[in-house]
Amino acid sequence: MLAVTPRHELRARPLETHRLLLTPIDTSDARDLWTAVDGSRAHLEPWLPWVPFNIDAEASYRYAEASAADWDSARACRFAIRDRAGKRLQGVVGLEAFAHLHQSVELGYWLRNDTTGKGFMTEAARAVLGWAFGPLGAHRVRVAAATDNHRSLGVIRRLGFHFEGIARQAERCHGRWLDHAVFSLLASDRQSP
Repeated sequence: MLAVTPRHELRARPLETHRLLLTPIDTSDARDLWTAVDGSRAHLEPWLPWVPFNIDAEASYRYAEASAADWDSARACRFAIRDRAGKRLQGVVGLEAFAHLHQSVELGYWLRNDTTGKGFMTEAARAVLGWAFGPLGAHRVRVAAATDNHRSLGVIRRLGFHFEGIARQAERCHGRWLDHAVFSLLASDRQSP
């Protein structure tokens, strides 16, 4: 079984990196989530099918509320990524689709448009992977990205994931079918020299 840390503990003591703070998403993040998504809509829509459905601040509130419920029910753990200096929301990184019996999760993430290219996602995802393979007790993390989403594929490569194959037409997004490159990382991969 995966050992999910209670949300309130990680809100009080967030995951920290050199430049970032990662806290479990809850409704107090809703306004910042809306601002980040709405200001980055053109950047996010080609890759994320949920963006067109995020039509107002209430949609972000419902997402934040669902994220808190998913965490409390041990279905998923999503973190708000904030810079340490100004506490500005940079994006979201999370572990989805918990399969407790198999100790398996899926990594998902997005960043606001004006913060890409600075290594924030690699830094945030590395911290979440450390938590996943450490206190959470994950054995396997899966991640997928559209085969033409080069920025996302770069993050996956920098994190050391192993390529497993192509899932053809895995997702319909912004009026087109996306093939996904699928990758995994095992706890034993991280312990290898």
